[in-house]
Amino acid sequence: MLCRYEIQSCFLLAFLAVTTFFISDVQGQVSPPTRLRYNVVSPDSVQISWKAPKGQFTGYKLLVTPSSGGKTNQLILQNTATKAIIQGLIPDQNYALQIIAFSEDKESKPAQGQFRIKDIERRKDTSKSKVKDPEKTNASKPAPEGSLFTCKTPAIADIVILVDGSWSIGRFNFRLVRLFLENLVSAFNVGSEKTRVGLAQYSGDPRIEWHLNAYGTKDAVLDAVRNLPYKGGNTLTGLALTYILENSFKPEAGARPGVSKIGILITDGKSQDDVIPPAKNLRDAGIELFAIGVKNADINELKEIASEPDSTHVYNVADFNFMHTIVEGLTRTVCSRVEEQEKEIKGTIASLGTPSDLVTSDVTARGFRVSWTHAPGKVEKYRVVYYPTRGGQPEEVVVDGSVSTAVLKNLMSLTEYQIAVFAIYSNAASEGLRGTETTLALPMASDLQLYDVSQSSMRVRWNGVVGATGYMILYAPLTEGLAADEKEIKIGETSTDLELDGLLPNTEYTVTVYAMFGEEASDPLTGQETTLPLSPPANLKFFDVGHNSAKLTWDPASKNVNGYRIMYVKTDGTETNEVEVGRVSTHTLKSLAPLTEYTVAIFSLYEEGQSEPLTGSFTTKRVPAPQHLEIDESSTDSFRVSWKPTSSDIAFYRLAWIPLDGGESEEVVINGDADSHVIEGLLPDTEYEVSLLAVFDDESESEVVAILGATSASATTVPTTVTTTSVSTSEPTTAVFRTGVRNLVIDDETTSSLRVMWDISDYSVQQFRVTYLTAEGDRAEEAVRMVMVPGRQNTLVLHPLLSDTEYKVTITPIYSDGEGVSVSAPGKTLPLSAPRNLRVSDEWYNRLRISWDAPPSATMGYRVVYKPVNTPGPALETFVGDDINTILILNLFSGTEYSVKVFASYSTGFSDALTGVAKTLFLGVTNLDSYQVRMTSLCAQWQLHRHATAYRVVIESLVDGKKREVNLGGGTPRHCFFELMPGTKYKISVHTQLQELEGPAVSIMETTLPFPTQPPTTPSTPPPPPTIPPAKEVCKAAKADLAFLVDGSWSIGDDNFNKIINFLYSTVGALDKIGPDGTQVAIIQYSDDPRTEFKLNAYKTKETLLEAIQQIAYKGGNTKTGRAIKHAREILFTGEAGMRRGIPKVLVVITDGRSQDDVNKVSREMQLDGFSFFAIGVADADYSELVNIGSKPSERHVFFVDDFDAFTKIEDELITFVCETASATCPLVVKDGNNFAGFKMMEMFGLVEKEFSAVEGVSMEPGTFNVFPCYRLHKDALVSQPTKYLHPEGLPSDYTITFLFRILPDTPQEPFALWEILNEAYEPLVGVILDNGGKTLTFFNYDYKGDFQTVTFEGPEIRKIFYGSFHKLHVVISKTTAKIIIDCKQVGEKTINAAGNISSDGIEVLGRMVRSRGPRDNSAPLQLQMFDIICATSWANRDKCCELPGLRDEENCPALPHACSCSEANKGPLGPPGPPGGPGVRGAKGHRGDPGPKGPDGPRGEIGVPGPQGPPGPQGPSGLSIQGLPGPPGEKGEKGDLGFPGLQGVPGASGSPGRDGAQGQRGFPGKDGPTGPQGPPGPMGIPGAPGVPGVTGSQGPQGDIGAPGPPGAKGERGERGDLQSQAMVRAVARQVCEQLIQGHMARYNSILNQIPSQSVSTRTIAGPPGEPGRPGAPGPQGEQGSPGMQGFPGSPGQPGRPGERGLPGEKGEKGNPGVGTQGPRGPPGSTGPPGESRTGSPGPPGSPGPRGPAGHTGSPGSQGPAGPPGYCDPSSCAGYGMGGGYGEPTDQDIPVVQLPHNSYQIYDPEDLYDGEQQPYVVHGSYPLPYSQSYPSPHLAQPEFTPVQEEMEAVELRSPGISRFARRIAKRSAQTPVRTKDGKSPSQ
Repeated sequence: MLCRYEIQSCFLLAFLAVTTFFISDVQGQVSPPTRLRYNVVSPDSVQISWKAPKGQFTGYKLLVTPSSGGKTNQLILQNTATKAIIQGLIPDQNYALQIIAFSEDKESKPAQGQFRIKDIERRKDTSKSKVKDPEKTNASKPAPEGSLFTCKTPAIADIVILVDGSWSIGRFNFRLVRLFLENLVSAFNVGSEKTRVGLAQYSGDPRIEWHLNAYGTKDAVLDAVRNLPYKGGNTLTGLALTYILENSFKPEAGARPGVSKIGILITDGKSQDDVIPPAKNLRDAGIELFAIGVKNADINELKEIASEPDSTHVYNVADFNFMHTIVEGLTRTVCSRVEEQEKEIKGTIASLGTPSDLVTSDVTARGFRVSWTHAPGKVEKYRVVYYPTRGGQPEEVVVDGSVSTAVLKNLMSLTEYQIAVFAIYSNAASEGLRGTETTLALPMASDLQLYDVSQSSMRVRWNGVVGATGYMILYAPLTEGLAADEKEIKIGETSTDLELDGLLPNTEYTVTVYAMFGEEASDPLTGQETTLPLSPPANLKFFDVGHNSAKLTWDPASKNVNGYRIMYVKTDGTETNEVEVGRVSTHTLKSLAPLTEYTVAIFSLYEEGQSEPLTGSFTTKRVPAPQHLEIDESSTDSFRVSWKPTSSDIAFYRLAWIPLDGGESEEVVINGDADSHVIEGLLPDTEYEVSLLAVFDDESESEVVAILGATSASATTVPTTVTTTSVSTSEPTTAVFRTGVRNLVIDDETTSSLRVMWDISDYSVQQFRVTYLTAEGDRAEEAVRMVMVPGRQNTLVLHPLLSDTEYKVTITPIYSDGEGVSVSAPGKTLPLSAPRNLRVSDEWYNRLRISWDAPPSATMGYRVVYKPVNTPGPALETFVGDDINTILILNLFSGTEYSVKVFASYSTGFSDALTGVAKTLFLGVTNLDSYQVRMTSLCAQWQLHRHATAYRVVIESLVDGKKREVNLGGGTPRHCFFELMPGTKYKISVHTQLQELEGPAVSIMETTLPFPTQPPTTPSTPPPPPTIPPAKEVCKAAKADLAFLVDGSWSIGDDNFNKIINFLYSTVGALDKIGPDGTQVAIIQYSDDPRTEFKLNAYKTKETLLEAIQQIAYKGGNTKTGRAIKHAREILFTGEAGMRRGIPKVLVVITDGRSQDDVNKVSREMQLDGFSFFAIGVADADYSELVNIGSKPSERHVFFVDDFDAFTKIEDELITFVCETASATCPLVVKDGNNFAGFKMMEMFGLVEKEFSAVEGVSMEPGTFNVFPCYRLHKDALVSQPTKYLHPEGLPSDYTITFLFRILPDTPQEPFALWEILNEAYEPLVGVILDNGGKTLTFFNYDYKGDFQTVTFEGPEIRKIFYGSFHKLHVVISKTTAKIIIDCKQVGEKTINAAGNISSDGIEVLGRMVRSRGPRDNSAPLQLQMFDIICATSWANRDKCCELPGLRDEENCPALPHACSCSEANKGPLGPPGPPGGPGVRGAKGHRGDPGPKGPDGPRGEIGVPGPQGPPGPQGPSGLSIQGLPGPPGEKGEKGDLGFPGLQGVPGASGSPGRDGAQGQRGFPGKDGPTGPQGPPGPMGIPGAPGVPGVTGSQGPQGDIGAPGPPGAKGERGERGDLQSQAMVRAVARQVCEQLIQGHMARYNSILNQIPSQSVSTRTIAGPPGEPGRPGAPGPQGEQGSPGMQGFPGSPGQPGRPGERGLPGEKGEKGNPGVGTQGPRGPPGSTGPPGESRTGSPGPPGSPGPRGPAGHTGSPGSQGPAGPPGYCDPSSCAGYGMGGGYGEPTDQDIPVVQLPHNSYQIYDPEDLYDGEQQPYVVHGSYPLPYSQSYPSPHLAQPEFTPVQEEMEAVELRSPGISRFARRIAKRSAQTPVRTKDGKSPSQ
């Protein structure tokens, strides 16, 4: 407790820690006490006695005031008290005393007096004044035998004494315990045939000191008592009680039948385990228990242990010095009880006999017969008791005394039962005749048959079982991904045949049949069968195949078919079509392409899906040309053209004609049903070429048919025949030249081709000969290349040609009778142009982008070659398409210059290179330097890299080449290496890492200091080598991370610093094992700034560690203790420095002065994180500051010595306490402001605000209140941790598992383990299983015999945890029972055996499905807000469920964290905008709850502008629901570029899954396939990386209000919701919506811009602004800042090895099987260019797709505008955190506490610790606190102890101090505690 020091005096009043009553000053009508007397009971204690007044009154108020001035202190006593002891007095100090009797509203006049101890002693009789202090007398020798009571009864007893030997007693006090035992034993007549005395001593583990039959005489027993050794350890009273029941009260240990059994417990503290069940077991066994408590013992616990009545069986004294005062009362009571028990036993045994010869027969699965031989005498009845050996409620059968057999029915099958038969006489019962029997297994069904199998059903038949009450059939598909779709059918006992319908076709099913006997099932009978596939059609045939149509026929598949789907595909894959038809067997395919092969697949369509395809192929015919083209009816200017049509679907004809001797061609279009046409307007006597083609309805054209026809000559002209004749004359003959070619043109030049065009001047040319050769070529040297073309063709492309070359092209017409005149022209191909304008951009650490402009001539692509310039390395190259002019080059070296060349590729070769130089960014640190170079250590520091995520630091010895490396975080600018070799040159290299990318090493050289050269000395006798101090026994089990913080300021001095080093040497020397498997030690020396002498992982042996301690050099400076503690947290207690998970973390602070900075905040924060602090102050140290630094209780954690030479006085005690802390099975943790022993499992699994983002599959959401976060474990998150990190020493014997959780709508119906521990083979060892389908809860573990045991709880109270609300579950496990407490109400209790310990080699998992078979299996989704394991069984009884809105009582529950007042005066400053929350996951539809009462109508708000619809947010606490308007649909995105079409075939049939192949290169994108059916929703993805802030989109139009959905089924009644106003709910909903939209926009913006962003942890609900802190003094210049914003994203790293197989995803619906066979796998092609894109016509709107997985969490958006005034609600404006504290004490809770008389302590109000919490504080190796005397430089205030009237100043203690402490701790978290004068206690 706290007290203020005023002037010279301070009273330590224990009762002030309990409560303070303020009574009205009204006096009168109550008589005052009289006969005030004083009696000195010790040098600093006075007993006050008085006579009670007459009349009715409530109690007394006792006031004590020092006469010299000081604070008046008071105590409230009950009205039965007439004595009290005042302790902690100063012998020569005068005190004024007042005793006032009071009632409810009145007070008496005070009875007043004054006293001084010296004056009282002076008035004593002179002879008595010479007698020594009776306490000291008793402490030195036992009382004379004649002065003590002696039990003279002839009755005998077996007495077992159980003595607490824990460390809290101390060796001195244990001598007083021996003296007490000696007086106790002396009072009885001890002997082997008389009263026997046995003794056991306990602490952490009990042991027998001697059994009842060990000694035959009293002297031998007394001698054993005098030599009783002190044990030391923890206080596990429950374990010790069980131990003496199983070991001391046994016949083999000397216990005698028919003799009284007495147990006497002596303890000085509250047990660290549960004592109630063990004590009850002892009492039930007929053992009468007495409980003696000393000093810190818990009176309530003593009452739970002792037999009734408490007034004679419970004793409690304030100190060991007073134990002699209870010897006589105890021995008298024990003596009288022995006499009474003997009479009871003799009267009972008089005529009893026991039945014999127990026989079992007629054993079945459900029962058996028990028979026995009659007991002697007149037996009235026989009572047969039976229960399962593995635990369960005992049952019994009672039969008449004349019957010697009974049938036990309705038993569980295959279960061993314990049987006991008792003979019942008229006034007593005999001992039990005991035995065991095991029931048989239940008979199972047989001969399972699966028959009448169809596509969707099968029948099941089996042979029935006699006696079965019914059958349960389970069936499920074996297909992967569908196995969870298990169904169950229950039928009556008369049915053994049923049909299973609704099955999937072509699916293998497993069917299991259980015979049911009530609720119990037999062993399963299992079979497997596969349903038939859906029938495909048959006999596909093709008829009437034309050029654009074909008729299909097939045989129908089945009468159940709904229709058919016909797919027809061009065999070249360029086009795929499909059509669905009804229940027909023929169909005509139209609009086909001519001369094309088609592959056809026909699928039968059923309700269950589609069948396998029936396939075939056909080829369409050529487009038919008109036939029988003829010309007749010729005249001079016309003729008729006729033909015969070939098809009825001709749309029109195109008829053309041209004179053969040249002229214009004419054309006419004729209707498709015509078969002739008259051509008019022709020239007479002219020959024409007439051509005809048909154009069909599908726009296909036939081949052209042609004919020659001529008009007739005029009527006056006679046709003549021109003949050429040769005339022989002497005159010359002129030759006629025919020129059929005109206008020769060469154009469309490329690098490898030329196009040649000409006009035909003479249509009698039959062919053209085209020849070409280079202009420089010689016909003799080069063959002329020649091409012949038809006479009607007038164009030709010449290729391949040489680039940049001139060609001569010649065209010669060829007639039937010879050649015509040739025409020539030149042409030149284009040169191979190179790309232009090389540009470099997007430089990054391992990549860069190059771009260029395309050359003017068309290319086939580009070849890019790049090579490092200044470093060796091969030249690398890549190819890209001709439409690509930029490329991102990946996997480059950091900070390296590259030479880049780009070649254009042509069909004839490559162009010249476009060259340039590019350089990547340097990924490396700068300013690398060394510091603190010593003989065996050196440090390196560097300038942080702005984008680094980690550093790999390597140190290499240049002497022997040995290397060591360490990985550091991206914000670490320095590191030190230890255990180096002196005088050795080292190379330190720092590799900067960015995600998976690592930059080049930056290195320096440094040499450690050499050994100092010693001056030559004269030879002398060498000193003996130092010996390593041996480990102390208490430290043998120590395993901790231990850090010493040593004050190295100037006030210490060199000499005193050496004394500190010697103290550290001896303290560390007491440890046993040093290193990762034992205790790790680190030391920091601090003054102005801390200096790490060595880290936790620096030394692995005690020798090297002690040597390093001796090498520590004195630092000097000021005293900055707070900075040193902060340094320890940030530097020492990290994974890099060697800190281990699940291991106690202990700090020992040694200082000689007051710190010059704040120590309270950082030490309190670290204690809340589980650190244990020991504070050692020397000389001028501030004791109150030490108390603030040290953990609680201060008696164990705070030490004070006058000078440095006094270290030896505290050394043993410090080592003991430190080692006990380091070896605790249950570590000390702080929760809700209270200390307790246990495990904060949420922190251990990383489910806390600072760490959850690193846990895959976990997101944070609001919990039961906005101020409490909870964590959603998504499907298959499989959150786990190694057991060695959580429970390295296993679980305690008694503990409470506490969960606050919620079952989600998508939580599966199958059983899952809420939490379980698995061994290394993934076999469950212990855990809690929830069956969402069966609505049961099961706890399981292995008992101490190694047998697996389970207990299952069910019922209405259990079922309610499955209905979707938050519930608080306590699973209380003791050595005998398992209790279930739901929402602070016990709902079940079952018997179990004591548990065995667990293996620490496995893992602990949350939410694992019971069906899982390995480390990578499934887990269930759920929400978890709280998970703790507390090492005691009484924790649940004190919980008030303040976290549940429906159970929260504001009067008795602590205020919510950061709760605010709604007054304007308490309004804080505006806090910064919180980060937006990530999108929540939409829950499934819940059960409809009962209608609640109608609430009052809220005020109508203004209509706001509708905003865009956000994604669904997380489910909040129950409140008012708000119907929102649906948002508008989003805009459709632009269509992307199409790639080259791939060859597409009809989908093939599903093949078996192949082995995982290596990842191939990315191929060309294929054409868009048909839209597949909607698949089931995929599994929830794990939270992705956050995006960057996006731009808020424009507001969309308001959408239509959707139709309301159907009402759901009625649900269970929900929990009472958190009352909030509509305005509050709307404000929260609006805020969450805006934050979610900002997060989504940020993510989209990040994707579009490819801008990397740092990972930002976002919370769904922004926290409230914190209170403004005090302005601090300006600090020194800060260190290097944190890294800046992350730059562009890194490229993928080098391909790694294939990873482990991932978790299987949920299987979608079966796809459409394809047609055709699978072709061989082709080689990977090079990256193709993207295809041309063109926008197609918009298709019909598609059906809504399945909901996608949760998106990536967005990063914080920009700050929005100020919102409207908020609504202040105390339940929603609190921040994160947990409340603590308990209610007000009642009158029965007010005990009196006696403190040591000269303890000197100064406390802060927040340092009060909960006495009632002590068993949790000090569980495991933490012994209970005990007093340590210190020099008392100040006066102490008195404290009081009330005295019972009927006893001689018996002092009572109780830990009730805790209740007041709890209230103070709760209050002090927000408002300072004030004393009556208005000042703070710290002033």
